[in-house]
Amino acid sequence: MDPRLKDSLFEALGSVLPITIIVLGLSLLIDLELGMLMLFLTGALLLILGMGLFQLGAEMSMQPLGNGIGAQMSRSRKPWLILGLCIVMGTMITVAEPDLQVLATQAPALPKSVLVWTVALGAGFLFALAILRIVRRFALPVMLWVLYLLVFLAACFAPLDFLGLAFDSGGVTTGPITVPFIMALGAGLSASRIDRDSTSDSFGLMALTSIGPVLSVLILGLIYQPDGNQYAPEAGQEVFTARELTRAYLQAAPETLRDILVSLIPIVLLLLLFQLFWRFFRRTDLLKIAVGLVYTVAGLLLFLMGVNIGFYPVGRAIGLSLGSGRAGWILIPIGLLIGYYTVKAEPAVQILNRQVEEITDGAIPQKTMNRALSLAVAASVALSMLRVLTRLPLAWILLPGYLIALLLSLFVPKIVVGIAFDSGGVASGSMATAFLLPLAIGASEAVGGNIMQDAFGVIAVTAMTPLITVQAINLIYHLKVRRQAAAAQGAESDLTDEIVELEDETHD
Repeated sequence: MDPRLKDSLFEALGSVLPITIIVLGLSLLIDLELGMLMLFLTGALLLILGMGLFQLGAEMSMQPLGNGIGAQMSRSRKPWLILGLCIVMGTMITVAEPDLQVLATQAPALPKSVLVWTVALGAGFLFALAILRIVRRFALPVMLWVLYLLVFLAACFAPLDFLGLAFDSGGVTTGPITVPFIMALGAGLSASRIDRDSTSDSFGLMALTSIGPVLSVLILGLIYQPDGNQYAPEAGQEVFTARELTRAYLQAAPETLRDILVSLIPIVLLLLLFQLFWRFFRRTDLLKIAVGLVYTVAGLLLFLMGVNIGFYPVGRAIGLSLGSGRAGWILIPIGLLIGYYTVKAEPAVQILNRQVEEITDGAIPQKTMNRALSLAVAASVALSMLRVLTRLPLAWILLPGYLIALLLSLFVPKIVVGIAFDSGGVASGSMATAFLLPLAIGASEAVGGNIMQDAFGVIAVTAMTPLITVQAINLIYHLKVRRQAAAAQGAESDLTDEIVELEDETHD
């Protein structure tokens, strides 16, 4: 077995296993049908295989493609060409994002294709703006303040039904296919610069790109006005034998595969056009990318079938069962457990922690960051479950949360701001879309809430936590260093005074 595939499978196992154990434990407490549980366990296996294949495929295909295009664009002297290419590329890559496909399937009374293309176009335009920032060297904190001001201004006019969906859309765009491509392209562009800010400017790409879907979906809300209370999900499939279980997944395969191919065709065309005009890749590189795309398709197929057939029905069923009884409060500790263990197993979180450790020269170790993010995300998921049960308005959480994050951006180094806001989508990984959102939907149905206003937003709250946590830890670290330096300087001054006094006494 390819060592990279083995590593990807182990990473996927770490992400899926905590949810699987929690569901198995809950199945002993609630009336969960045995057939549904078997569909879930099969779906968990497909998720592990799918995520492993998909991550390897994205690494083999999207990352080299992003690096190549970024390096070629850095040689161009035509800004309009760069911006046009970025809009097209950002849109195409986002359409293929699996987390977005899962979210769009769960959004009620809204055509899936409409939501997918709205989110993709928003991501494409803001990705172009993010690239323009690198080229023109605009300050990231200033751009974040301006764009989030526009976001909350648009939220004042958009229907409440679209607030949670809009911020959730921003969270799912930073997924396993978008991040490798966009980060590689940004690194390729930044490498062409030799100034001291080139490294720090490579961060912030995902932060700005994820704002685009939020704005575009809020604008979409002015056109579509669905009623979340009319949500009518498909009934879960009943299976009693191994043959029926197999049939349930095989029947979903053709349509799922068709949607995947439609999503990836634009990326293949982009690769062909890029190679036709610039002849950048050698034959061996093209073969590697082609194999990576095959892995990507296979991984996506297994992943989406596992989510739609196995995870979504179980998550909704658990939410319905727990939310409808007197023990609905148990969703809060369940949220704590899910948040703590899933973010701990996220590979992207470990990458983020290593980056912070390198920036601070080891003063903020990975272990500290890992514990802080795990606790913060656990608290945010628990808060999301509390919000669903009590129907607390989402704006009461998002507005102060983002205000704190933006205020912190004024007091920490620019590179930390970029890492922190890039990490917003790190915590809201595939498990948040595959299980937490269906769980919130089921609980919202049980308490008679509005699906759009109460259930959607769980990904948004989870994605907001790292923005505050990463910057706060860095600020505490710098304040501690400054206090130690002041103490050392004071001690040195006292020592100098003592020496002067001794010299005076000697002269006397």
